[in-house]
Amino acid sequence: MFVKHKMTTNPFTVTADRSIPDALSVMNEHGVRHLPVVDGRRVVGVISRNDIAAASPSKATTLSAQEATYLLAKLTVAKVMSRPPVVVSPDALLEEAAVMLRDRKIEMLPVVEGDELNGVITESDILDAFIDLLGFRDQGTRLTIEAKDEPGVLSRLTAITADHQANIQHVAVHRGFLDKSVVVVGLNTPNTEAIEEDLSSAGMRILARRVNRI
Repeated sequence: MFVKHKMTTNPFTVTADRSIPDALSVMNEHGVRHLPVVDGRRVVGVISRNDIAAASPSKATTLSAQEATYLLAKLTVAKVMSRPPVVVSPDALLEEAAVMLRDRKIEMLPVVEGDELNGVITESDILDAFIDLLGFRDQGTRLTIEAKDEPGVLSRLTAITADHQANIQHVAVHRGFLDKSVVVVGLNTPNTEAIEEDLSSAGMRILARRVNRI
């Protein structure tokens, strides 16, 4: 899956010459925590609520609330934003974006093609993609199976599901400890009793079952 399939297009933005209260107003109005800072369609930085909080007068200050508000209003986005911006291509794999977010400890990446802003990808977008890939909300049955970590196991598993005319909609494998792996399989049927029996006979252990009937 690619970034362009999960990014938010036409994101809300702010320019570097706007005041901090202006940026906060955009965030509050649209319920976002981060804004790309743009010059035309070119991304020049990113501003977040955390950036603004770090630049705001401390609660321990002797300034009055009115004085603190005045000082914050004098700050521009350019003074507070993070730069240079960390960006990602719309053709990057979603996993690449996830690694960038995790390694850099950030929550949003502007998606840039050439010099132009195409959208943004956030931690929430990555989580939604994870849920979709595992088929957690899809109709049917999700089986969590413990199997030997050896060649041919997935082939045997798919052969068993095919014998019962069940279609595999999703599959994920987690390499476990020693010689075991955990396989998550999403099937298009709520009736998996016979499949489970055959899987058990083939040496695979059913760890969990989730049935979605809606």
